[in-house]
Amino acid sequence: MSVQNHGGHAGKAPAGTETYTDLNARIIDSWIAEGWEWGTPISHERYLAALEGDWTMVLTPTRPVPRSWLLPDMRGKRVLGLASGGGQQMPVFAAMGAECTVLDYSASQIASERLVAEREGYRIATVRADMTKPLPFRDGAFDLVFHPVSNCYIEEVLPVWRECFRVLAPGGRLLAGLDNGFNYTVDDDERRIIRGLPFNPLRDPSLIPPEDLPEWGMQFSHTLDEQIRGQIQAGFRIVDLYEDTNGEGRLHELGIPTFWATCAEKPAAGDDPSAASHRGGAAAGRA
Repeated sequence: MSVQNHGGHAGKAPAGTETYTDLNARIIDSWIAEGWEWGTPISHERYLAALEGDWTMVLTPTRPVPRSWLLPDMRGKRVLGLASGGGQQMPVFAAMGAECTVLDYSASQIASERLVAEREGYRIATVRADMTKPLPFRDGAFDLVFHPVSNCYIEEVLPVWRECFRVLAPGGRLLAGLDNGFNYTVDDDERRIIRGLPFNPLRDPSLIPPEDLPEWGMQFSHTLDEQIRGQIQAGFRIVDLYEDTNGEGRLHELGIPTFWATCAEKPAAGDDPSAASHRGGAAAGRA
């Protein structure tokens, strides 16, 4: 593994006292305390720029999310940042005039969201919860779900796609960043294939020895079937997608993609999902 190595130093918990998602939340809190890139809130200057329409955001390490993936007018739209704490994306949506809610299991990521909201004077609903559980929102509560790379820290992703479909209103969109699993096959220098897939340390604890957990967290590979076909099985139609690299390291230098990003839509009331999928594919081809 390479990009997932965060170099953290969280203390080891007594066996049996916490779930793997509890462990991951605690480890991520320790990474944030040490300056983790994905736990650093945006600056006041970047927020002011976003108010003027000058913004970018990412679902994966490097490629910006296309603006066409958002709804045509985000003012008043209800946005859920799913495992998207840290004060990086939600402030941008708030600057667009969206009504923002963020759900994250890391207390530090939630604290960063509150910090930026208080600093910039906008309202945000913050929910500390485990996304492997049913989401604590009513059906159709949101118009857009923004879900950057994070499901590599959970074992099963299909239940998450089903919950996203449930909490989205008809016509709503799910924007997701996804790890394609390739990082888990290589050594730290990204020169040799040393492991097969799937990578699941709950089934094979030797994959991440206990002494390495503070550095890696508990991580899982997921297949295209789980990540993209799983969204389709949950009821979504895929509107568009792209690949991305780690942004650094040998795999990046060789142009080897290690992430996907998808834009999926919940069919509007009365739509034929199969027809909508054909329309979406044609529209994506013209973009």
